[in-house]
Amino acid sequence: MGELGSHDMNAVTYDDVHVGFTWEEWTLLDRSQKNLYKDVMLETYRNLTTIGYSWEDHNIEEHCQSSRRHERHERIHTGEKPYECNQCGKAFAHHSALQMHTRIHTGEKPYECNQCGKAFARQSHLHLHKRTHTGEKPYECHHCGKAFLHHGNLQIHKRTHTGEKPYDCKQCGKAFALHSALQMHERTHTGEKPYECDQCGKTFTQHGNLQMHKRTHTGEKPYECNQCGKAFKRSRSLRNHGKIHTAEKP
Repeated sequence: MGELGSHDMNAVTYDDVHVGFTWEEWTLLDRSQKNLYKDVMLETYRNLTTIGYSWEDHNIEEHCQSSRRHERHERIHTGEKPYECNQCGKAFAHHSALQMHTRIHTGEKPYECNQCGKAFARQSHLHLHKRTHTGEKPYECHHCGKAFLHHGNLQIHKRTHTGEKPYDCKQCGKAFALHSALQMHERTHTGEKPYECDQCGKTFTQHGNLQMHKRTHTGEKPYECNQCGKAFKRSRSLRNHGKIHTAEKP
C-alpha cells in the first residue's frame, strides 16, 4: 500500500492541476470568474502540498504575481481605479500610486539627500535633486549643445529652435511655447489677478509683478550699478541708467 500511495502521489504533475490563460483569454473573464479561478487554484496547491507534493520546479508566488500583473494592466484599458484615498477621495489604479499620494496628506518624505539632508516624497525627485550637487546635465540639445537637468526642460528649450507653440488661447487664438505663458495670457481675458499684496491688498496677474510691487513697501533695491553704486528696484531701470555711463541716449 505504501508503494502504491507513493506511486499515486508522484503521478500527479504540475500540468495535471495547473490551468493557464493567455492574455486574450484572461481579459474575457469577469471579476468573479477571475477570483474563483485564483481561489480554486490556491486551494488545489494547498491540498497537494499537504500530501507532500514538491513545488521546487514551479514557483506558485510567481504564478500569482502573473495574475496580478494581468489585473493591473487591464485597468489601463478599463479605467478602473479601486484604490481610494480616505482623506480626499481621489482614486488610483495601483496601490503604489495611492501610497505616494497619501504622502501629500501626511507630509512623509522618506527619501533624503545624503549631501544636504533635503527630503523628498518620491525617489525620482531625489534623483533629480542630486544633479544639483553633481552638476550632471544628461539631456543635451542636438541643435546648440546646451544641456539640462530635466528632460522636460530640454523639450521646452527645443521650441526656441523649432518655433513650436503648442498652447493656443481658446478665445483669441494666440499661441505660446509654454503652458504657464498661456495661463498668464488667459488672465487678460478673464481679468483674474490671483496674486495679492498682503500689505495694501493690490492684486496682480503675475507673481513677478507682485514681487516688484512689494519693493514699494520694503524699499528694497536689488539691482545695483557696478560703476557708480546707484541701486534700483527694477532691472529695466538699471539698464536705462547704464546708458548714462556709456553715453547712449536712454
